[in-house]
Amino acid sequence: MSLARARAMILVALLVVAALILVLVAVLKDRQTGSIYSGTCPAGAVKVKTRPLPVPGQIKVNVYNGTDQPGLASAVAEQFRNRGFVVEKTGNAPAFDGVSKLVYGPKELAAATVVNSYFLGFASGDFDIKRSNDVVDVTVGAQYTSLGTKTEVSQSQAQLGNPSPPPHTCDTA
Repeated sequence: MSLARARAMILVALLVVAALILVLVAVLKDRQTGSIYSGTCPAGAVKVKTRPLPVPGQIKVNVYNGTDQPGLASAVAEQFRNRGFVVEKTGNAPAFDGVSKLVYGPKELAAATVVNSYFLGFASGDFDIKRSNDVVDVTVGAQYTSLGTKTEVSQSQAQLGNPSPPPHTCDTA
């Protein structure tokens, strides 16, 4: 072994020992008693759960037709059923010009994010803090073309991420 290689090995060994000592001192001197996040809500705030995102079989939806196209709510409801969602009701709604509108409460904040990913993030959300049921209302609008494919939905979920707690709520995840 050459002298240069021996010096390099000694230097690397000293750096490894120094790093181990630094980690050991940091762990031993740590005085944190717990995490900063307490999991409790301030007074008057409504608890919401933002994660983990539920799978379609755990999500209940009502599907409404906000267009003049007959049978659209039933067709979209069938598509949701085929993707594993629990469809409660279908029906008609006042005219809506967008892709879709989601109405949901504190219990379904994470579920609404999953449903929105099936519309590739183009659904408008209407969070109702007083709503107590566990169903997401979906109104299909005039700009709706189709639900996303499995790949598109996965990409959309990755882009949307976990929802943030709306005003006057706190995350209990």
